[in-house]
Amino acid sequence: MTPLYGSTAVAGIGVRQYKRGTSPLPERGVLTQAVIDACADAGFDPADVDGFVSYGDDHNEPVRLMSDLGTRELKWSSMVWGGGGGGIAGAFGLAAAAIISGQASAVIVFRALVEGSSGRLSAAVMAHHLNDHMLAAGIVAPAQVCAIRANRMYEHHGVSRAVAEELVRASYYHGSRNPDAVAYGRELDLDAMRNSRWIAEPFRLFDCSRENDGAGAFLMVSAERARDLKKPPVYLLGCANGAEKGWGDLLENDDEALYPTAGFRPIARRLYADTGLSPADIDVVQLYENFSAQGVASLIDHGFCTYENVAEVIRFDNLIAPTGKLPANTGGGNFAQGFIHGIGTAIEAVKQLRGESANPVPDAKIGLLAGGPGAPTVSSAIFGNIVP
Repeated sequence: MTPLYGSTAVAGIGVRQYKRGTSPLPERGVLTQAVIDACADAGFDPADVDGFVSYGDDHNEPVRLMSDLGTRELKWSSMVWGGGGGGIAGAFGLAAAAIISGQASAVIVFRALVEGSSGRLSAAVMAHHLNDHMLAAGIVAPAQVCAIRANRMYEHHGVSRAVAEELVRASYYHGSRNPDAVAYGRELDLDAMRNSRWIAEPFRLFDCSRENDGAGAFLMVSAERARDLKKPPVYLLGCANGAEKGWGDLLENDDEALYPTAGFRPIARRLYADTGLSPADIDVVQLYENFSAQGVASLIDHGFCTYENVAEVIRFDNLIAPTGKLPANTGGGNFAQGFIHGIGTAIEAVKQLRGESANPVPDAKIGLLAGGPGAPTVSSAIFGNIVP
């Protein structure tokens, strides 16, 4: 086990989510509310927060939050590199490192996204991914980059496109039953999904995440301190981030074996080795799905299935709570819960392990959070409501 194993915990969560373009406050104001909510959830004074971590080129520099929060002293501020959502799980690892090393004692992990303040997310993401080779081929959007990778997985490795539909259906099933989700109260119309407009083949509209305004925040403290706070602690058991040789947007398709993957193969290996856990120990998965095929690739990379048996595992009835053996995106995921650069998947990871999910998984103890698939740097984390 590494020093990360069970040493820190999420003690409080806060989220504010709105339809894109309708936020009642600028981005920093919405983020401030989410941080205050996370502290209130834990019964913790926001002024005692002394560290901040984010990912995805968040624009909210922590020092600018101090006056709104009454921060007594800022001791730690850091960010996971990269414009995509690959760093979402890695942000929890950074926060834990600060706490374990004694450089901070109470760290907020956050992401905020309000279109009126920071513009469209897709443009920010492509600022990191675009290069002259892509531009010359007319590739200007994340959907196009991921579509080509998806076609490689479908055509070369023989993965059925129907598998991606099963993942989308499961997300919308959970979202329709989650009062906090954008899809709440609305069953997915399969004909509408199958005949929705093309975005970039093989992706139609419902294969794609769609942005929301909002912010999410998590209060992380030592495991010992968390046990004295208001809500049951959710322990960070392990976290891994990075990339293997041959991965990354400057290399793109140089390695034909890596190209159709989500980039998680070395991340998953390290994560399981560091925690002594395996895919069989995971009770529930919260999966960042920017596009449906990339969600499938992420589950393959994390060892839940292979190219050969993927259709046996990624089935609607196997993915839904409470009866599925691999319940995934129980809040609705980026497709149906809402998309604030993936922070909602982490919120659901904590809620599920605290017994607060709208779609509870019976006796769930261990959960996997997978970051944005296909990003140049990716990350995953394992959380537990126990320390096995």
